[in-house]
Amino acid sequence: MPFNKLHSHIKEELESLEITTPTPFQKTSIPVIKSGANIFCTGSKNTGKTTTLILTTLHKLKCEEVGAAPRAMVLVEDRDCVLALHEAFMPYTRHSSLRVYACDDKHHIELLTSEIFEGVDILIATPKTVCKLLLLEGLNLTQLKIFNIDDADFLSSKSAYTDLLAITQGIQKCQYVLYSEKINSMLKRLETNFMQYSRTVAG
Repeated sequence: MPFNKLHSHIKEELESLEITTPTPFQKTSIPVIKSGANIFCTGSKNTGKTTTLILTTLHKLKCEEVGAAPRAMVLVEDRDCVLALHEAFMPYTRHSSLRVYACDDKHHIELLTSEIFEGVDILIATPKTVCKLLLLEGLNLTQLKIFNIDDADFLSSKSAYTDLLAITQGIQKCQYVLYSEKINSMLKRLETNFMQYSRTVAG
C-alpha cells in the first residue's frame, strides 16, 4: 500500500489525521511519482490529487529542513490558491522542521525576497510572482528537487504558460509533476520543453 512506503513522519501524521486508506488515484500515482519520473497526473475533483502532491513532496525532501534555497516548488493559479495550498500543507508539516512559504502577491516583492532569503524548503507561488522574483535575483532554483503544478488547467492562460516556460528554462535537473483534470493540447506541448520522457497516471 502506498502509505506504508512513505517517510515515517508522514505515516505518523496520516495516523493522527485518521487517514488510513489511499484513494484509487493515490494507489496508482504515489509509487510512480516516487520513482522520480516526470509525470502528468490526471484525475477528477476529489480524487486526492492535492494530498498526493503534499505527501510526495514531503517524502522527496525527507521531511527535514536543508539549506536556505527552495528544494520544492508548487505553482498554482492565483493568490487564493497559494494561501489554500499553504494551509493544506500545515497539518503534515507542523511537527517537522520543513519550512513552507506562501508567496502572497499582496506583499511587496522585496518583502517576499527577504523572507525567502531567510530559508525556505517548499515554495508555493504563481508563475507571475516567481518570474518577478527571478528578475530581481531574489530566488535561487539550483537546489530544486521537485517542481509541482497544481490544477494545471490554469495554464490555458497564455501569460501563465509563457511565465512557466521562462521559469523552467533556468532549472538544470528536477522532477516535474503536473496535476490536472485532463491533458489538453497545450499541456501536451510541455513534453517538448521540460516534461521530456514523461509518464501519465490517470485516476
